[in-house]
Formats: sequence, structure tokens, C-alpha cells
Amino acid sequence: MFKRTIVAIGSMLIVLALGSCSGSSDSSPAGSRQFLSVGTAPPGGAFFIVGSALGEVLNEFKGENRWDVTSEATQGTMENIRRVSSGQLDFAMANAAITYFAVRGEAGWDRPYPMQSVMTLAPNVALFVTLRGSGLEDLASLKGNRIVVGPPGAGFEFFLRLILQAHGVTYEDFTPLNGNQLAAIDMLSDGAAAAAFLGGAVPTASITQVSSSQDVFFIPYEKAAMRELLANYTFFTETTIPAGTYRNQDEDFNGLNVGSMQFITSAEMDEDLVYRVTKCLYENRQSVLEKHAAGRAINPRNVVRDTGTEFHAGAIRYYREIGIWPEH
Repeated sequence: MFKRTIVAIGSMLIVLALGSCSGSSDSSPAGSRQFLSVGTAPPGGAFFIVGSALGEVLNEFKGENRWDVTSEATQGTMENIRRVSSGQLDFAMANAAITYFAVRGEAGWDRPYPMQSVMTLAPNVALFVTLRGSGLEDLASLKGNRIVVGPPGAGFEFFLRLILQAHGVTYEDFTPLNGNQLAAIDMLSDGAAAAAFLGGAVPTASITQVSSSQDVFFIPYEKAAMRELLANYTFFTETTIPAGTYRNQDEDFNGLNVGSMQFITSAEMDEDLVYRVTKCLYENRQSVLEKHAAGRAINPRNVVRDTGTEFHAGAIRYYREIGIWPEH
């Protein structure tokens, strides 16, 4: 009888212990180790650098959070959205313009994708760059030329077609070439392309690189076209590139934010996890800034800016907690 009692008590203790372990959720700082993935973009652009910086900061300042974060180079926003939706990525960098159409299932997306914003990051300031003396002085002069329009499958056409249309230009008016930003500056430098559409957070590595070795010209946007774009789409904003940002840039350039960088996740992602990720990044934003100037955009005014994609409940919870969420 005594032995049976001891065995019974021992069995109960084992069950209680197992129950205690299984009761720990991965969403809890004290739970099992989590492996989180962050989708970025191809090397050469700011998305890759900034996305990698966010992953590094989450690892460096995890505190009690039991996560290991890996940043992964991808083809960019379109791939990121699909892979976040399928659960292959947990978080990702995205262009706000592309996400805008993805969540609505418009402009070629086969269905609405349940993406939500964690934070609005730096403006994605993009423009057409050509070599000085090429004869390309406005967007209309792109017609009949070979133009690099971005990496294949990256989704630049979601905002680029709108920009061209506002200037009376279509993809059919020129020969579009695909390539990442590193390939684009090679094609521009060796004459394989007359102009290239380059951009990202300012300063953009590819523009810095090509302007350091070539005398480049930034093709201006028309004021009327910019007014039209700003009036019709929330993700477009007017942005100035200050004089001196790039070599031989003697004047401010009246640029266009073609869709801010966003840090996104699935609408189904655990609220507490998103809260803690948001808190970690915001509280350590200075460390992001040390890795890339885009860290300046993680500030009370910009980080909650509406670009047409709903914010995740976990992010809203943190922003309300620190008093920066705009209550409409």
C-alpha cells in the first residue's frame, strides 16, 4: 500500500511538472525560445540594410525575451507579403504603396492579404537618375530609351506606373529593364541604360555610389503631377532631398516618397509578441540610427503615420501606452 501511494504521488508530480511546462506560451518572455524571421530585400538598397538593422537590434536588446531573430535577403515587398501571409516569415520590410494594394486585393493581387503595420519607417524617396548630358531632362524624355525600373518581382510597378501615368508616360513608351540597385548603377555607368529608378531611405547607398564616380542628374517631377499623386493616394508624400546629400548636388531636390518603409506582420500574429517587438525597437531606436540614418524615422510623429494599412493591435497597444497613438 505504501509503495503504491509513493508511486501515485510521484505520478501526480510528473503530470503537474509536464502541465507546467506545456502551459508556457511561446508568446511569453519566460516561454520557450522563439525563432523569428525578418524579410528584407535584395542587397544594395536601404531595405536590406534597415531590415537587417532591426533584426540586430531585436537580438542585441532582447532582455528577457527569448527570441532569436534572423534577417533574410528576399526579392522585396511582394515576396515578403506572400511569405508573411503563408507563415514563412514572421515580420518583414515592405513598401507602403505595395502593401496598400495588397491588403485590398487590388492592382493585380489575387486576393486581399491580411498584412498589418508594426511601424511606419523612413520615407522611400525614389527618383530617376541619369548621367548629366544624356539629354533626359524630364520624365517625358524617358520615351524611346532603355530605363531600369527595379528588380524583377519587387513590385515597383505598383507606384511607378502611377508616377509615369501622372506625367503622361507608360511602360510601353520605353524599354523597361529589370535589375536590383547594384545592377542598375552598373547599367547606368556603362551606358546599357539611359536612366535608372533608384531610391530608398536618404541617403540611398546606390545613389551615393553612382554619384561618387559619375556626374549624375536627378530628373525632376512635375509639380502638377505631384499634386495629383498626393491628392489620390495616402502613401505618396512630398519629400525634399537636402542639397549636399550626394556629390555635386548643389540644390535641394523636390522628391517624392513613393511609399514609406514599413515594418509589417500578419494580422494573425500574437498581440503580445508584436507589443514586445514594437517596444524593443522603439526604445532602442538610437541603436537603429547608429546602423542607418533611417533610424531617425522611428520617432513619435512618424512611426504611427497612416499610410493606408491598418496597424496591428499589439503595436497600437504600445503606442497608446506611451501616449503617441493618434486617437481619431
